Amino acid sequence: MRETESPQDPTAAAPTPLNSDCRSCFGLCCVALPFAATADFAVDKAAGTPCRNLRTDFSCGIHARLRDSGFQGCTVYDCFGAGQRVSQVTFGGVSWREEPAAARSMFDVFPIVRQLHELLWYLTEALTFEPARSVHAELRQALEETDRLAGGTPEEILAVDVPAHRRRVSELLLRAGELVREAVPRRREHRGADLFGARLRGADLRGANLRGALLVAADLSGADLRLADLIGADLRDADLTGADLTSALFLTQAQLNAARGDASTLLPPTLTRPAHWPETAAPAAPAAPRKPRGPGRPHGPRPARGRRR
Repeated sequence: MRETESPQDPTAAAPTPLNSDCRSCFGLCCVALPFAATADFAVDKAAGTPCRNLRTDFSCGIHARLRDSGFQGCTVYDCFGAGQRVSQVTFGGVSWREEPAAARSMFDVFPIVRQLHELLWYLTEALTFEPARSVHAELRQALEETDRLAGGTPEEILAVDVPAHRRRVSELLLRAGELVREAVPRRREHRGADLFGARLRGADLRGANLRGALLVAADLSGADLRLADLIGADLRDADLTGADLTSALFLTQAQLNAARGDASTLLPPTLTRPAHWPETAAPAAPAAPRKPRGPGRPHGPRPARGRRR
């Protein structure tokens, strides 16, 4: 996976790193997590079982050709820095190979810390929203609490009620996002919407609420997604060619990695253009030819039709 720069809270001192550093991790995502043979993974693998491509030094033996080898899912995944924290801090730099008795605990702790680090990413970004200054104190408190939970002992981390904590943080992030999106009049409401394969080419989605929306294989080419809330939106195989995401809210590297785009896709400065995207912009599609008027067809504007709801 590509390393990304985490959004920085200018008021925070020495923030927890939220970018993945695979060199400081014991290959936890390659061992702790399960995957099934699908379009994203070439084989089945049970949780707690090392991937067949994991080397003894915890590096990936096919990292440069993951997609060509049928492991596209690996190129999409982002642990938000949880891997190195669990490896080097929670377990003090002692790997599951060196201490097999601790392996199960390490594998159980990792996905919990990963979820907490994802929340840290969102909270850190929300603290940069000037229109949400009225909730900055609550955001900062939630960030400190989330970081404290992620920094506990293995036993303390395993006892965290992640769903309950996520609900509290999500409500706060929703308020912060709404304060930012208020700058856009007539913004669209698509929270949790099923937009699988939707034709949204060139759509004005500024300030839209797309939290948790299913946008798999959607055509978002040329769409304006500035200030759109994208927390949890499923962008797998979505076409972002030429889309403007420069100020999209809560967009993550994992979402970009799962989508399709090219050099014409405009990204926030905190995120990196995925390596599998073309380095040049695709040629613009030709406009559809206008149909000639038939004989006897009246000239002038057509009569207005009722709007579909």
